[in-house]
Amino acid sequence: MRDKSDMRDLVKKMLAGMGDDPNREGLRKTPERVASMYEFLTSGYQTSLEELVNGAIFEEEYDEMVYVANIRFYSLCEHHMLPFFGRAHVGYIPDRRLIGLSKIPRIVDAFARRLQLQERLTQQIAQCLADLLKPKGVGVVIEAEHLCMQMRGVQKQDSHAVTSAMRGVFKTNDRTRHEFISLIQHQQ
Repeated sequence: MRDKSDMRDLVKKMLAGMGDDPNREGLRKTPERVASMYEFLTSGYQTSLEELVNGAIFEEEYDEMVYVANIRFYSLCEHHMLPFFGRAHVGYIPDRRLIGLSKIPRIVDAFARRLQLQERLTQQIAQCLADLLKPKGVGVVIEAEHLCMQMRGVQKQDSHAVTSAMRGVFKTNDRTRHEFISLIQHQQ
């Protein structure tokens, strides 16, 4: 566990810098709450993927697509430390190695709980599964809303970003890629 005292001190300074009194009743516990919040929201830095997977990779003669849809995630953009959130869609075609289905959303969360870029998050999830499973292919599509685009900057409330990362047959085989994209569209 990280030492939160530095974070608490920074929050107190930030509150004072905003022109408020960090010692007033409503703000006295805010530095502790903010430090705890950031500890949780950035817990992905301390997540061991090996411990997360915990041996849940199984040998199996299965060579059709495995698809986990609508994995809700929350992250913080590294540029403004404002939230972005949405859904991840993850598919892979095994080459005799399956991963426990519950591990896929956990992998998404492990990378989402870091200061992130949506593009990097998409790539990290795809690469992690490619490294762990050595599958025939992996596909990841992420759709997200970014508060840094909605609350500030361009202030476009209905905007969202879509990113994809394809590996193996998801990248080289149009039929496989189309099947994956059509499964995502079916979820809409």
